[in-house]
Amino acid sequence: MMPPSRLLDLVSQPSERAIPDGMVAVGRALLKEYEAGALGVLLYGSCLRAKSDQDSLVDCYVLVENYSLAYHSMWLAVTNWILPPNVFYLNVPFSNRHIRVKYAVLSLSDFERGVSPRWFHSYFWARFAQPTVLFMPVAPELKCRVFQGLAQAVCTFLEKSLPGMESSFTAEELWQKGWRLTYGAEFRSESAERGKTLWAFDREYYEQVTQVVLGNHSSAVRLHEEEGKIRYSAHYSKSIRLVNQMGWMIRTVQGKILSMLRLMKAAFTFQGGADYLIWKIERHSGVKVELTPTQRRHPIITGLVIFWRLYRQGAFR
Repeated sequence: MMPPSRLLDLVSQPSERAIPDGMVAVGRALLKEYEAGALGVLLYGSCLRAKSDQDSLVDCYVLVENYSLAYHSMWLAVTNWILPPNVFYLNVPFSNRHIRVKYAVLSLSDFERGVSPRWFHSYFWARFAQPTVLFMPVAPELKCRVFQGLAQAVCTFLEKSLPGMESSFTAEELWQKGWRLTYGAEFRSESAERGKTLWAFDREYYEQVTQVVLGNHSSAVRLHEEEGKIRYSAHYSKSIRLVNQMGWMIRTVQGKILSMLRLMKAAFTFQGGADYLIWKIERHSGVKVELTPTQRRHPIITGLVIFWRLYRQGAFR
């Protein structure tokens, strides 16, 4: 089903705003790195929200036509196809300093599949439901496909979260519920308060897209105004709610396994990845770990041991 035109307008708006020069430099560096197969760069995450690249890593995706064109290594192409995405680290020189970048490589077809309701796990549609910037003057047809994908991610996120809501709720309550479910379906170091931070940065965006999506939803969802606020009512049968609950239970188990596999794969592709993970875990959870030279030489075994230790200390949820 084609997303509503108003929703397409909303998800395209972040791409129409000016972004910091440092992020422009990041986008250009990635397009140059993958010039043979790059279609565009998607910017998202904490640096985009803060409009600054100096306190964290810039998060982005490089969209490619296919993996064989993107890589010189068949091994990288195969692993990206089997378990997308591949994740890499890059230092981008800019204004007498270096910008740290964490980027993933994803084909356009995998992007479109990953945000659709047919893609069971929330890994892609949860990320791209958040405000995302398409960087690069791409062809109109390609730009249309990307914005349709971003709009579809919002639809999928909300539709998968809806049956778990009580009979009356606000847009914020719906998104907070969805974030708790999707974060619980991965290994995440962020606290349960992360959703409040995401909402505070882009409250107007989330309010608007929710109203558009649920306003065009089936008769199971109704909108009404209460004390100057728009509230929603979801009316689903017990069987639909039970199926939705079971689906999230399965996603949680599946997601933990996939997260572990992606971390193991990143040990080979993400230079400096161990230091990044340790830094991120300490930043979000307060749990500190020091790596020895021996541990750095054996990333897989070390990663499994440290992961278990951190998990027991509560660094992951």
